[in-house]
Amino acid sequence: MLLLKKESRKKFKKPFGKIYPTLDDINKLILEDHFIISIGDETTNNLLNHDIVPKIGIIDNIIERKTSKHSIKYNAIILNAVNPPGTITDELWETIQKSFDITHKSNVLIVVDGEEDLAVIPCVLMAPEGSLILYGQPGEGVVLVETDKVKETAKEMLNNFEVEENK
Repeated sequence: MLLLKKESRKKFKKPFGKIYPTLDDINKLILEDHFIISIGDETTNNLLNHDIVPKIGIIDNIIERKTSKHSIKYNAIILNAVNPPGTITDELWETIQKSFDITHKSNVLIVVDGEEDLAVIPCVLMAPEGSLILYGQPGEGVVLVETDKVKETAKEMLNNFEVEENK
C-alpha cells in the first residue's frame, strides 16, 4: 500500500490538468473518440447527464466528505475496492488494472470503499495512449487530464508516498 506523506499533501491540491469551471465549458468534441476515465461521483454523474459514458468510472459515494445523493448506474461491470483516505492500496491498483483489461468488453464502474481521490495516479500510469481523465477540483470546477502529457509527472508524484505493509 502507498501512503501519502503528510508533508506532500499540498502538492496534490494542484490540478493534474486544465481546470474548466463546468463540464459545459469543455468542448464536447474533445471528449468524443477518446478513452474516458472519470474519477469522483459528481464528475461521473455530470458526464452521464451529458450523455458521455466513461469507459472507466471510479466513485466512492461521497462528495466533499458528504454522502452522495447521486445514484450512478450505467451499462458497466461493477468492481469494488477498498482504499482508505490518503492511500493507494494494492487492491485499488489491481482493480484499476483489471478494469483496463476488460474495457474491450464493457464499461467499468469501480466503487471504492474509502476514498478515490488518488486514483488519478494509477489511472494516468496505466491508461492507453490518448486517454482523458476527468475529475472534480472542489470549489474550482472539473479537471481534464490528457494522460499522455502527464505520465512522467505521475511517476514523479509516486515519490510523495511511502510504502506501508497492508494490514
